[in-house]
Amino acid sequence: MFNTFKKYGWFFKLRWKSYTFGVTALIICAILQVMNPKIIGTIIDHFIAGTLNWQILSFWVALILIFSLVMYALRYGWRMALFGNSTLIESILRNRLFTFFTRMDSEFFHKYRTGDLMAHATNDLAAIRFVAADGVLTLTDALSLGGVTLFSMFFFIDWKLTLVSILPLPILIFVSTYLGKMIHARYRGALQAFSSMNDHVQESVTGMKVLKTLGEEKEDFSAFKEETQKVVNTNQRVYKLKAALNPSIEIIMGLTYVIALLVGGNYVQIGRISIGDLVAFISYIGMMQWPLLAAGGLINTLERGNAAYDRVDALLDYTPSIVELDNPYRQALNGDIAFDIQSFAYPDDPHPTLTNVSFQLKKGEMLGVVGRTGAGKSTLYKLLLRDYDQYEGTISYDGINIKEYALESLKKGIAIVPQENFLFSTTIRENIRFGNPNLSQAEVEKYATLANIHEDILQFSEGYDTKVGERGVSLSGGQKQRIAIARALAVEPECLILDDSLSAVDAQTEETILSLLKQERRHKTTIISAHRISSIMNADEIIVMEKGTISERGSHQELIGIDGWYNDMYHKQQLEKKLDGEGV
Repeated sequence: MFNTFKKYGWFFKLRWKSYTFGVTALIICAILQVMNPKIIGTIIDHFIAGTLNWQILSFWVALILIFSLVMYALRYGWRMALFGNSTLIESILRNRLFTFFTRMDSEFFHKYRTGDLMAHATNDLAAIRFVAADGVLTLTDALSLGGVTLFSMFFFIDWKLTLVSILPLPILIFVSTYLGKMIHARYRGALQAFSSMNDHVQESVTGMKVLKTLGEEKEDFSAFKEETQKVVNTNQRVYKLKAALNPSIEIIMGLTYVIALLVGGNYVQIGRISIGDLVAFISYIGMMQWPLLAAGGLINTLERGNAAYDRVDALLDYTPSIVELDNPYRQALNGDIAFDIQSFAYPDDPHPTLTNVSFQLKKGEMLGVVGRTGAGKSTLYKLLLRDYDQYEGTISYDGINIKEYALESLKKGIAIVPQENFLFSTTIRENIRFGNPNLSQAEVEKYATLANIHEDILQFSEGYDTKVGERGVSLSGGQKQRIAIARALAVEPECLILDDSLSAVDAQTEETILSLLKQERRHKTTIISAHRISSIMNADEIIVMEKGTISERGSHQELIGIDGWYNDMYHKQQLEKKLDGEGV
């Protein structure tokens, strides 16, 4: 139990003033609350003795009312203090998680699924929030009320009767500790099952079009039902233990009542205590029931929060493979790019993806990269962007190893447009100027024109104010690609990478875009990867990737003069054009 609160120590230190007030208010409420049974017992004794009058009765009733008003004010205060803190810790951890996600590398997102990460940021943080509020509240209330009640029973009534009556309580402590350990383990399983279900929902919603196209709705629903049932089963295993705890408390309390009535009745007969004292003692036992029942709920809250905190803490302890130097090079990118990779393999893949890849790209030149699917084209860009650092060899920019650059400088200087781009569910304008929010409308239109999407946008009823929908669902594939290109151009990158990002546009549109880019970026570096030879035939140099290495290199004219893959693919695509009626 206390180990759980130890994990929250950093937050309690941060908010110690409000927690001190809240705990103090709870303790005062507990003290005032235990006064009522003693007052009632005193009134009963006065009644039995025949000494009760309106003056005495009015005094004690007025005292009860005053205590009630004070407790009302204090309870309002501690609720504001404790529950306000609980929302704050959730906010702090959510911000910490979001910042953590933005700093992670590709290997991290390959290891963790989106649904699992969302579960950490929602369900787990909710469980942590409960500990910071309900956990502290229940613990303080149970200890203060239980402690003050025992003190009153011991000193105000009879110490022997109190000791005899609480004999069954050690049994409850043993049962609670044993069940608490089992609940913690099962809660971890329940949280993991929820993460898996959450991930399934995310994937199903994202891929709903694919599901409907292939007619796999029933199969996916069946798989989802299995995930849901797993969540139900794991939570039921937790609830079985929770259900066993409260009956145990009630049995113990029943034994306590029996002992108190038997022994207390005997004490009344021998004159050791009065009837009023016995009534007050029974009332105190009734008040002890809440701390004991609260202890059961406290164990559930703490173990759930403990399991959730361990999951979040383990996630935040993840060490990314991409590490920035203590004093990195922060200058803007400028100059030539040099690749000299002897070998690179993805994590958990024993076979190298790249082998002996060496080339140099001068500033202002355009490089074309072609090859079969899986030949290693996209891997080149991932290494340049430092998505992965575990390779033999060097990649340099202007003679400086890219590992020596600040990650911020590297990311700002290189913009990539992947084949499967992502658009935010906002307007076209906001998507284009996402990386440069201060762009004027004229500048937005400039980059849209360079990407050959300006005229398309004007055809929309709301123009640049058109909302693209989630992931750009309201746009065609070609329109999404061109908006993504405009967005990349808007940050004025020193190096622009188009990774098969013109695959969804027609040949004429592609030619227009490439012509505009070559003119606009004549002083900046551009890398184009494509399956269509027409996309890269005007590049200053072309490299052909095959099985993770460079099999051919040169200009277009040089490569078609060689009997190789490039020449075969070029003539094959020219023949396809003729068959499609496009001409040579």
